[in-house]
Amino acid sequence: MFDIKHELTKIPDLPGIYMMKDDGSQIIYIGKAKNLKKRIKQYFQSQNHAVKIQKMIENIFSFEYIITDSEIEALMLESNLIKKHKPKYNTRLTDDKSYPYIKVTTKDKFPRVYKVREISQDGNKYFGPYTSALAVKQTIESIRNIFKIRDCNLKIITGKENTRPCLNYYINRCSGPCIGKISSEKYMENIHKILDLLNGKEEGLIGELEKRMVEASENLLFEHAAIYRDQIEAIKNLGEKQKVAKASFKDIDIIGVAYGENDAIAQIFFIRSGKITGREDYLLTVNLNDSPEEIIESFVKQYYTGTVYIPKEIFIEKELEDMELIASWLSEIRGNKVTLRVPKKGENSMLMKMVRKNAEEKLNKDVTRIKIQKEESLAAVDELASLIGLESVPRRIEAFDISNIQGMENVGSMVVFENGESKKSDYRRFKIRSVYGQNDYKSMAEMIDRRISRGLSENSSVEKEKKFNQMPDLILVDGGKGHVSIVEDTLINYGLTIPVCGMVKDDRHITRGLIYEKKEVMLLRNTKIYRFISSIQNEAHRFAITYHRDLRKKNAFKTILDDIAEIGEKRKLSLLNTFGSVESISTATLEELEKAPSMNKLAALRVYDFFEKKRSTK
Repeated sequence: MFDIKHELTKIPDLPGIYMMKDDGSQIIYIGKAKNLKKRIKQYFQSQNHAVKIQKMIENIFSFEYIITDSEIEALMLESNLIKKHKPKYNTRLTDDKSYPYIKVTTKDKFPRVYKVREISQDGNKYFGPYTSALAVKQTIESIRNIFKIRDCNLKIITGKENTRPCLNYYINRCSGPCIGKISSEKYMENIHKILDLLNGKEEGLIGELEKRMVEASENLLFEHAAIYRDQIEAIKNLGEKQKVAKASFKDIDIIGVAYGENDAIAQIFFIRSGKITGREDYLLTVNLNDSPEEIIESFVKQYYTGTVYIPKEIFIEKELEDMELIASWLSEIRGNKVTLRVPKKGENSMLMKMVRKNAEEKLNKDVTRIKIQKEESLAAVDELASLIGLESVPRRIEAFDISNIQGMENVGSMVVFENGESKKSDYRRFKIRSVYGQNDYKSMAEMIDRRISRGLSENSSVEKEKKFNQMPDLILVDGGKGHVSIVEDTLINYGLTIPVCGMVKDDRHITRGLIYEKKEVMLLRNTKIYRFISSIQNEAHRFAITYHRDLRKKNAFKTILDDIAEIGEKRKLSLLNTFGSVESISTATLEELEKAPSMNKLAALRVYDFFEKKRSTK
């Protein structure tokens, strides 16, 4: 049981983000704080809250937090996690603007520097994201003023100069590459200085601006001096390192370990497409004489033996004796090269420190509680095996649930528990393909069939990314005898004998008991096994409902335009913005369609022909 009053005493006086959760472990609010202890305590000590906040507080069952090195890192991580989890009580902008990046078009012969909101894998350099659009704007202006780089999008071909340069050349804000006033080599020297600046080596640029500021002040040009002062401040603000979201598309696991006398906490932060998307922590039982290197090596071997996805890069804190051998083993499992390394400097090193700091905090705060929970979970698994008469204790349990609203958008969820603990990295979700309308039995049959057939095919193949190859020791399904029977029939078709239990609920939709071998086994409230089965049932339901909600949101904007070839999301929005409705689009002329932004002759013809055919078939 999560004791909020007791947990409040353990919060550190450090910056970070916090996640408020309801009684179903659903994240309902994410916030950032300069001081986590002060901020989180305010929710439970003050009574002067807005109605929305008070409602949220009434639903808080537990909370979790992640420590960062600065408030700006907390802000960035808060943004990433809000976008991922979409908590009920967080306000989200309808346009969902992302933070700005600075783009340097290094693929060009004479590169430009400008602000963008999205990054692409186009071979150019991106820096950010940054929290202040104003600081980005001022820094780009400083870069252009000092280094005289162009801000036009003119295609410059050496040897074919324009006859007239733009105004920026005449006011000494551009070096004039368009009229051959600077060579590509000299121009690139300035670009390399700019790249150094954006990589954090801003001392040179700040020094130049400070020199100009002093000169302006001595010449009584105070307005100019104030501009230089603001530019210096902007560059310093821009230079504050943030490690939470990097301008890259890499997938990386970062493993940090905190060590106690007989226990250790291993914490993994998952970076996907350059952003921290989640974390997991594991309590390790260690011996007094185990070295940090031995503990890390043992954890890496155990974790990646059971996980379904291995990224290309894994960061750890210590050099291991068999580093190359372990990397080769991981590469063999993944199907292509995996790099295992210890970050020594730069952003990766700072990320490593952040993960380790969070592992240390987790160890100090949670080691006793986690140990008790783990012992209780293991005991519950033992009791479960004994209760239904299994020959061995089920190490891996998979639970399945179906979700739909009046037969619409049938989806299924699979949650996994290993050694009594949830293993979120192995969770899977299914969009039911063969069932239309409400039919939980057929939906369940399809989901189990796909899960088993995929697992068997992966075990007999050399696929790079194996997601289902580990078979469960026990299957739990949300439902009664009918659901259990359907699953058992599917397993028989594959020649498998995996025990199956149904998790049944009472009239108030609360866990009541288990169906096993066509008999119901009642579960007594407030027992280890009851809490364990209830938590699994709630988790499977939560995961299915979340997927169902996401699909409904995704399809809320689905129109008949989605059925037209050549019409993607961008063109669909352009047409709707131009004509106002699908009906107006259907009656537009070919010429009117072609004039809409993002449309061309072929796309306009596709739309026109589509509605013409619709009219002719009526």
